[in-house]
Amino acid sequence: MGLKDTDPGFSLNQLVLEPGSSSSTWLQRLQNWDDKDLGARIWQRDGSVWDESLAADAKVMELTNRLGWLELPESMAAEVSELAGFTAEIVAAGFTRAVVLGMGGSSLIAEVWAEIFGVNTGFLPVTILDSTHPSSVSGVTATGDIETTLFLVASKSGGTLETISFFNYFYHQLSLLKEDPGANFVALTDPGSKLEALARTKNFRKIFSTPSEVGGRYSALTFFGLLPATLLGLPVAKILQGARLMAGACAAEVSESKNPALKLGAFLGEMMLAGRDKLVLVLSPSIRPFAVWLEQLIAESTGKSGYGLVPIIVDDKAGLPFYDHSGLPAKDCLYLFMRLESDDNLIFDQDLSRLQSAGEPSILITVNEIADLGQEIWRFEMATAVIGAVLKINPFDQPDVEAAKIGAQQAMAAWQENGKLPEPESLFDSPTLKISGSHHFSSVSSLENALKVFVGAAQPGNYIAIMAYLPEEESLQQILQNLEKSLHECCRVPITLGFGPRFLHSTGQLHKGDGNNGLFLQLTGGLEEDLELSG
Repeated sequence: MGLKDTDPGFSLNQLVLEPGSSSSTWLQRLQNWDDKDLGARIWQRDGSVWDESLAADAKVMELTNRLGWLELPESMAAEVSELAGFTAEIVAAGFTRAVVLGMGGSSLIAEVWAEIFGVNTGFLPVTILDSTHPSSVSGVTATGDIETTLFLVASKSGGTLETISFFNYFYHQLSLLKEDPGANFVALTDPGSKLEALARTKNFRKIFSTPSEVGGRYSALTFFGLLPATLLGLPVAKILQGARLMAGACAAEVSESKNPALKLGAFLGEMMLAGRDKLVLVLSPSIRPFAVWLEQLIAESTGKSGYGLVPIIVDDKAGLPFYDHSGLPAKDCLYLFMRLESDDNLIFDQDLSRLQSAGEPSILITVNEIADLGQEIWRFEMATAVIGAVLKINPFDQPDVEAAKIGAQQAMAAWQENGKLPEPESLFDSPTLKISGSHHFSSVSSLENALKVFVGAAQPGNYIAIMAYLPEEESLQQILQNLEKSLHECCRVPITLGFGPRFLHSTGQLHKGDGNNGLFLQLTGGLEEDLELSG
């Protein structure tokens, strides 16, 4: 199916797997899969790939009705002309920018495209709003004319609270300025959702129906990713062609030992079973933003049932900091290098060589050109699904996120009934330190003591997650990156950084569902001003 290696102008991104001094059980895994035709069974929607005990019942459907991403490179190619026509209509109508209102899988790929490619002449810049911090929301109106802004309301379920709140705010603002505020809105959602109904009621300019059999974090090659890409003027057809090439290389008839996605998934899964449950992501400078999309896909798909592959995004300009107190590479880390051929990769190559010399397991993917990230979207979707086959978990659900939503609803119901929230129970052994202002601490020394207790709890095998419910501003990012470095120097465990509430839709499932290895530092502030939300 799809494009082959012999098609002119296209070649497969190279994959090199180096187990180092680690076990090569992943090769045995591939041989076992070869005997069981695992690749073909995935294409056939065989739910027993992930759970051998399942029969043809509703539980199987929870797996098999989430495999629509397999054919997206082929099916979405038919939508390219419609996307181009809609973009031409938007430009002709005088719109000057697009803003994606979304969370997690509905918005991350749009951010990746905007940061990696930028905007081409004659097209629209695209920005993303995935923070409910008042300064982030008000920043949208402060940085451009909302009358010439096209808002992409992106939610698969159609009921994501943050996304609908964004819509309500900007719809009200536009209703004060024009008679037809709905003309500034486009819905991206599953058929029959509440958002689809809302879009019809409010006379949205257009509704793009996204396939219900594709989960949010697997939706990069649906309208969620392709509409923002087209508005930016990106080579969408070429991105899809790359994905088709990779899908063809992983077709049902390809043996597992030659399947580039199954090889990657087997390698990652077996490394996790061997204790390498931190995946350090090192990407060439020009494609580094792609790491945030990888982070969500991997974390939310693998972080459950006591498992979890924790993505750790690093800046290759600073080198790799993940060494234990003895000065040796941490034995719970696995390293993924994604190298763009045209970049300056001097430090990148030095780090890779140093790790390989130390016998550390590594993955090297060489991306021929930026548009070939389409290959990697499809490869990693398949590889991540395959990790689930190794661990015997469902890579398409998010049970602990759903449980947290129910818990939050119960807490709010208790507040409405009793006027106060229920007393929290200690659900985890790992500490969470919340810092939301000096009012939580009687003095600087009490804050210092709290931090000492927090960092003192870090042990080999742990990771620290900095959770910042703060506006994602460049100056603040630099401060938090310095904090990351300081925490690592102190604790010698991997550090992650996420902005809220977006991380709840990205790494939140892993934080709640993995092996309870995380320590969580929550930071809030800057909430002196609030924004009224109509209704």
